[in-house]
Amino acid sequence: MCGINGFNFRDEQLIKKMNEATRHRGPDDQGLYLDDGISLGHNRLSILDLTPAGHQPMFDASGKLAIVFNGEIYNFQEIKKELVDYPFKSASDTEVILAAYGKWGAGCVKKFNGVFSFAIWNKESRELFLARDHIGVKPLYYFWDGARFIFSSEIKAILECGVPREIDFESFNNYFRLLYVPGPRTIWKNIYKLQPAHWAKLTDGKLEIKKFWEISDFENLSSKDEAARQIQELLRDSVRGQVISERPVGVYLSGGIDSTAVLGAIREVAPQITKTYSVGFKDVAQEEKFNADFYLARETAKHYGTDHHELLISGQDVLENFERIIWHMDEPNANATSGAIYLLSRETKKDVSVVLGGDGGDELFGGYPRYQASLIISKYQHLPWPVRVFGSAGLTLLGRYDLLHKFSLPANHLRIIEFLGQKDDVLAGVLNQDILNLEAGEELFKKKFAENFLPLVKREQEGVKGDFEKYFGDFDRQNWLVDESLMRLDKMTMAFAVEGRVPILDRRLAELANKIPTAWKIRGKDGKVIWKEAMDKYLPAHIKNEKKRGFFSPMSKWLRKEFKNLAYDSVNSLDGAYFNRESIRQMLDDHISGKRYNMAILWAIITWGTFSSKLKIKS
Repeated sequence: MCGINGFNFRDEQLIKKMNEATRHRGPDDQGLYLDDGISLGHNRLSILDLTPAGHQPMFDASGKLAIVFNGEIYNFQEIKKELVDYPFKSASDTEVILAAYGKWGAGCVKKFNGVFSFAIWNKESRELFLARDHIGVKPLYYFWDGARFIFSSEIKAILECGVPREIDFESFNNYFRLLYVPGPRTIWKNIYKLQPAHWAKLTDGKLEIKKFWEISDFENLSSKDEAARQIQELLRDSVRGQVISERPVGVYLSGGIDSTAVLGAIREVAPQITKTYSVGFKDVAQEEKFNADFYLARETAKHYGTDHHELLISGQDVLENFERIIWHMDEPNANATSGAIYLLSRETKKDVSVVLGGDGGDELFGGYPRYQASLIISKYQHLPWPVRVFGSAGLTLLGRYDLLHKFSLPANHLRIIEFLGQKDDVLAGVLNQDILNLEAGEELFKKKFAENFLPLVKREQEGVKGDFEKYFGDFDRQNWLVDESLMRLDKMTMAFAVEGRVPILDRRLAELANKIPTAWKIRGKDGKVIWKEAMDKYLPAHIKNEKKRGFFSPMSKWLRKEFKNLAYDSVNSLDGAYFNRESIRQMLDDHISGKRYNMAILWAIITWGTFSSKLKIKS
């Protein structure tokens, strides 16, 4: 992976500042291109074609097109065969993008299978073309005020260009509701994320943005065995393409099903790759959930005979690196595992520059408990009316108004945000009334759900099919996965120029997953059923019957010890114009004393405090 930078005017010193801000993404080489109306910058992490022929910005054979590219095109060799008339001078996938764009224009992106964000400047037409990969693995940010267009792999480089550091208050509210900042906005006013599977064109001062790919075929497959066969075949093919590298490759091994399946496929198609990496936590008992997967990963590594590397970290380790972690993240992200990924990536870089992981299996194949809970609600709502009336009466008598509320949630954005968002009373205790907008997150989810899923859900309801949970998972794939999980993975790995690859998120697997009925994915409390069946030969016995666990850090405990002083300092320094400091301080007191668990919202507040002071946000 690399870092790309640019803007629609000529300024050598400014593009150099942007490159310097993203140097950690590509320490192997830097490049510039300047012309009237354009400045392009690149930081190179050399993975394919390590020779100077892979230098960027790169120009096509005609000298008309210049590109800066971040990512990998895994099927570039196949595409290259369609470009037999092009005089290739390198062995890189970058040049294939240039040749493909020269032949097919914007349509070239539909041919790519990979992870990418790139910008191509046409010297003749004076057009700037940008694109981001189908799933959204690689980030691409831009600032646009109608005159200046500035883009980069990271927001921090855009902020080098004198862009006002002002809060986008809709995003501010969404962050505390969802614990991340959903696209296309960012926390910064007038800075946006180019959404996954979108391209943008800037021509004559006009910006056009268009979606080039979406999954619209949700029609259920008829053969479960055939579906399992296709899953296995596609994962193996995805891994085969993603182990290609001229730099050493390793595997992040969590101890869960997904990373174990990826390792099993790797050992089958690329047995030369032997290095695996896991992170655990000091001063945590083996029976506690925080290190359960750490010890399972150790057994998996023994099973496959890998060269296994273990890193044990403490709360103090994370605390000492906390400001750097926040700086690298670019936006507030209230997931307390960021520190573990950051420190593991630093350790990993000693041996390898590419790592494969198991991201995406839960969203594609029904792994999260929220999908199982949603399925129970869906089944309840399809019961005969008298049964539902009796059930509602029983819940009312028992005083279980929480369950009564959940069982009444419709199959739309309201059910999704119920499972993903912080509650109204929590937010009301954190944000002041003149800042608080309780409708912000709901309105955003309503808009996204209506744009992508509402016609499909209505069609299924009319046909009495009712498989809402497929849409729930795909909604997560397009939103939470991109803007929370993959963003975090990219920023924490690229902080040390480690390229993270995610073979389960091959776009072909995503397309297939949405044609698999939920009944094949979820059975009672068991998720990813068909995925486990398809991956059976890769899963050792000690993995197969393990219950689903997320990747947790013991931050709740650290908050009472190593992070206690930082927590109180963060609360005391909050801007009283935005925050209810007295209420928040009580939340913190209650958590520290063990009276009440307030970890999620407190970590969002602490993250915000460090983020806002580190990056000097203005209201």
